[in-house]
Amino acid sequence: MEKIQLINIGFGNIVSANRVIAIVSPESAPIKRIISEARDRGQLVDATYGRRTRAVIITDSSHVVLSAIQPETVAHRFVVNKEVSINSN
Repeated sequence: MEKIQLINIGFGNIVSANRVIAIVSPESAPIKRIISEARDRGQLVDATYGRRTRAVIITDSSHVVLSAIQPETVAHRFVVNKEVSINSN
C-alpha cells in the first residue's frame, strides 16, 4: 500500500503529492487554456486567496490547482517530502 504524502501549497492548503503530474508557471498560452478548460468543467481549485497565481498544479484526475507560491518552491517541498519519506522507510 502506497503511503499518502501531502504537500503544502500555501495558506494552509495541501495537495496529495501522489496525485501531482506537473507543477508549471501560469504565463504561457497553453497553460492559460488548461486553466480555462478546467474552470469550464468544474475541475479548477483556486488556492490563491485572491493573490496572483504563480504555480499551476495539474493532477492525475485532471484537476487543476492554482497556488500563489512559486513553482520552484512547490517543487522543492515536493522533493524534500519525497526524501523524508524515503529515509523513513
